[in-house]
Amino acid sequence: MRVEGPWQVRAQPLLALLGDAGHQALMVGGCVRNALLGAPVGDVDIATDARPEQVLALAEAAGIRAVPTGLVHGTVTLVQDGQGHEVTTFRRDAETDGRHARVEFSQSLAEDAARRDFTMNALYARADGQVLDPLGGLPDLRARRVRFVGDPAARIAEDYLRILRFFRFQAQYGDPEMPMDAAALEACAAGAGGLARLSAERIGAEMRKLLAAPDPAPAVAAMDRTGVLAQVLPGGDSVPLGRLVALEGDLPPGALRRLLALGGDAGRLRLTRAEGRALATARTALAGDAPPAELGYRLGAEAARDVVLVRAARDADPPPPDWQAQVARGAAACFPLRARDLPGLEGPALGAALREREARWIASDFTLDRAALLR
Repeated sequence: MRVEGPWQVRAQPLLALLGDAGHQALMVGGCVRNALLGAPVGDVDIATDARPEQVLALAEAAGIRAVPTGLVHGTVTLVQDGQGHEVTTFRRDAETDGRHARVEFSQSLAEDAARRDFTMNALYARADGQVLDPLGGLPDLRARRVRFVGDPAARIAEDYLRILRFFRFQAQYGDPEMPMDAAALEACAAGAGGLARLSAERIGAEMRKLLAAPDPAPAVAAMDRTGVLAQVLPGGDSVPLGRLVALEGDLPPGALRRLLALGGDAGRLRLTRAEGRALATARTALAGDAPPAELGYRLGAEAARDVVLVRAARDADPPPPDWQAQVARGAAACFPLRARDLPGLEGPALGAALREREARWIASDFTLDRAALLR
């Protein structure tokens, strides 16, 4: 079996650089997996038996820019035509603590494959596209079955983030019609407490990717059943998420919208300030009963749309038939009064007067004009 595509052509000069020097050089992981699935290929990573210092020396001699991005883990980034490729030496884990690993370099492809997380990620390809499958990952990939390499509990104990990666890969690549791997689910449930050892940055990054999958609901429901969701999003409820995905239709996936549907304490996700403000505003609106038009006026069309959909998902009650038109009308509405229209008032009194008139204007369905509001 072979893989091919423009992404493969980009890596050829680097594969040749290492291969001509007598080293093994293989494309590995996501690029091979996605190419076999017919999915878009992003970064092209390269695995080699050359040690990092040898990679650096070869790059220097060839005039290729080399960035020592992770020498302790055997990784050098080679920049070719403005495109960075991570080149990593075959390695095996010498010591792990659930967050980090101390690695030893290896000359063995089998050892390198054995330290990877899932069988579908332990796929390699030669420069000519010939696929190498040292651990039998191809049948899993064809079946869209997410399965840990070797003992799931051992893989998780090496890095507890693999629990979240399991559910993320299930959402992105798993077959939703097939049961999830029972041994993996059992190991995720048993190791869920180890997620507390991870940084909020790592958890947040993985959860964003998971919630941006086309349909993360089955995977998140499994997280809920195994106790994993409670570890990363205390108080979160997976049930509204499935309803929300059904209501989204052709909308592009929105991680923040789906997080709003889950509820719970998002403190372990390390949101950006902008994300935190947007989520807090949406949650306040969700707790109220403002109609779609008022939400459109107060929040803007996009945020109002999300609140309407999440409210419907939470309440298991379809939104009003014309809700989209109402949101658009509210978002386009412009309050006709300004502070200068109320001379003689200032400070808190001015603010209260404007708010009172704005409330009347909204209650009129945005029909009262400036003159009516001033009377």
